[in-house]
Amino acid sequence: MHPIAPRSDVGNLYADHHRWLLGWLRRQANGADYAADLAQETFVRILCQPEHCCAAMREPRAYLATVAQRLLINYAERQSLERAYLEVLVQLPPCQAPSPEERLLILESLHEIDRMLDGLPPKTREAFLLSQLEGLGYSDIGQRLGVTVRTVKRYMAAAFMQCLMAAA
Repeated sequence: MHPIAPRSDVGNLYADHHRWLLGWLRRQANGADYAADLAQETFVRILCQPEHCCAAMREPRAYLATVAQRLLINYAERQSLERAYLEVLVQLPPCQAPSPEERLLILESLHEIDRMLDGLPPKTREAFLLSQLEGLGYSDIGQRLGVTVRTVKRYMAAAFMQCLMAAA
């Protein structure tokens, strides 16, 4: 494992480019309040990168924009996931609706699953979710996705491997 980036390098990067990054994120997010949080998270991510990351950086603003853009996409995906979950909750009878604590735990679990499956091809991700959330068998998943059972098995193996690697 590489040592993390030296704090002084990240500190200089922060001092030189934080204001620019915050403005860039505000433009990308249409002035949203969470731009400041994403700017801070960008520097935290860089701080946790290998030591050679900051030293070898030739275009700091391009690098910052790339890291921040990924965080912005992740944030939008999380928001979409939360909206979908809340839409389902609204349809439940009040006696079946989870408590606020249960909602938070479920949302945290959904975010963790989403993080673990990040980077999987869409069909692989869908196959995994159909299996785990809807309880479909491999043949049913194959029919729904228009692929063979053998392909579904490959998708599932890849998804489980991704989950194992993300959990490690």
